[in-house]
Amino acid sequence: MNIRNLQYTVLVATAIFINSCSTQKPAKQVAKKPVTTTKPLPPKPVTPLPDPEKKISLDLPEVNREFRAAWIATVANINWPSKNNLTTQQQKDEAIKILDLLKNANFNAVIFQARPSADAMYKSDLEPWSYFLTGSIGKAPMPFYDPLEFWITEAHKRGMELHVWLNPYRAHHTTGGPITEESLIKKMPDQIVKLRNGMYWMDPSDGKTQDHASKVIKDLVKRYDIDAVHIDDYFYPYREYNGGKDFPDNKSWNHYLKQGGNLSRADWRRANVNKFIKRIHDEIKAEKSYVQFGISPFGIWKPGFPEGIKGSSQYDELYADAKLWLNQGWLDYFSPQLYWKNDGPQSFPALLKWWESENTQKRHLYPGLNTIGLNGVSDRPAEIVSQINLTRQILKNSSGTVHYSVDGLSKNVDMFNAVKNAYQTQALIPRTPWIKAKPLDKPNLSVENNGNSVSIKWNALDAANVFQWILYVKNGDTWETEILEKDIVSRNLPLNKNGKKLNTVALKSVDRLGNESDYDSKKL
Repeated sequence: MNIRNLQYTVLVATAIFINSCSTQKPAKQVAKKPVTTTKPLPPKPVTPLPDPEKKISLDLPEVNREFRAAWIATVANINWPSKNNLTTQQQKDEAIKILDLLKNANFNAVIFQARPSADAMYKSDLEPWSYFLTGSIGKAPMPFYDPLEFWITEAHKRGMELHVWLNPYRAHHTTGGPITEESLIKKMPDQIVKLRNGMYWMDPSDGKTQDHASKVIKDLVKRYDIDAVHIDDYFYPYREYNGGKDFPDNKSWNHYLKQGGNLSRADWRRANVNKFIKRIHDEIKAEKSYVQFGISPFGIWKPGFPEGIKGSSQYDELYADAKLWLNQGWLDYFSPQLYWKNDGPQSFPALLKWWESENTQKRHLYPGLNTIGLNGVSDRPAEIVSQINLTRQILKNSSGTVHYSVDGLSKNVDMFNAVKNAYQTQALIPRTPWIKAKPLDKPNLSVENNGNSVSIKWNALDAANVFQWILYVKNGDTWETEILEKDIVSRNLPLNKNGKKLNTVALKSVDRLGNESDYDSKKL
């Protein structure tokens, strides 16, 4: 290609390029939105839905607390069974009749004598079946059942505690039938002596005696669902049991002297009883800490304590320093047998006030009342009711009484009605704060409106630890409370009662020590 043609071609291309640039459209301008200063309207408020888990704050009424118990004596067939030749069914029927009687009068505990005299009202590998149960030492009931297990089950069904009562040292009662090879008298002859009134007694200061009684108590605590172990006033026996003579414990006393002992004989005896009391308390707590230990000593520590009191001395005669046990707190409850009238040389209120002054560890103090045989009064039911009221005044918020015996209620209509009237409302047992317990979970309460009534149901995740329920029902401005047995887990309530509308229900659970859970509640 020649140079001239090449120049021409470049000029044409350049002209075309310049022309195309000059004819392009300008870029489109995008308008910006103006900035506003007006505040946006607030969102409409949303009404929150009710929270079904939110607790209603309620001022629930306090539930009455008072220990109300009766002794059920089996020795000599005093209370149960009424005879030693009853059938199994007859024995069960009598037990249920007694429990229903007490439940009807708002009692909340029974103290059942499971070991009257080195024998057993239950299946034991340590001691023989009781003569008072079957009419023969070592003979089991037929058809077979375990009486103690039955009493525990039936008491708990009714929301009542079962305390196992035993005599630690009595080996044979004068009404206990002939002594056989099954008797402990034959199996522990070196530890048992015969008293002049025909009774046999285990030597309280013999180590083997103490070991055996300890094994019996630990066996009961381990195998049975009992609420307490209870021992009474028989340590060394009353002097009249041995014709006024001293207790024949020369063997153990001489052994003590040979070992270099230097206590007086009286102090040595008391020291052995003291050691046993402390040991039993500690062993019960090591096995099951919630099982209470109760003692019911003779009501007078020493004559002159308090001033003006006359009578026998448990300290000098029974070698029982019960004041020491109370001072030291080697027990959970203390039931001195104050079996006398209000006025006289053994004044009921004076003795109760004195024992209260000795209750330095603030254990439960539940005086024993002589419901069956109180002497020197013209109106026995009125005197017993006055002693219940005196106990409430003196002991305030942790009061309670134990009645000896249930026959005083079951065989005396006037006494039963008077005591029932004194116990008009239900009561929980007093709390026992020195026994540590795991807090109960709050129960779950559900409510269903059925038109004319309300169906309520409840349960608890820790149901195994529940002993009772407290149901609170509010109609109008009036609260009503009811203590219910563990097996009751539902109720039907009317929407209107006495012209007042049902508006609130609440529920708590209660453990076997009287501790309450938090409450669940529902508004209607």
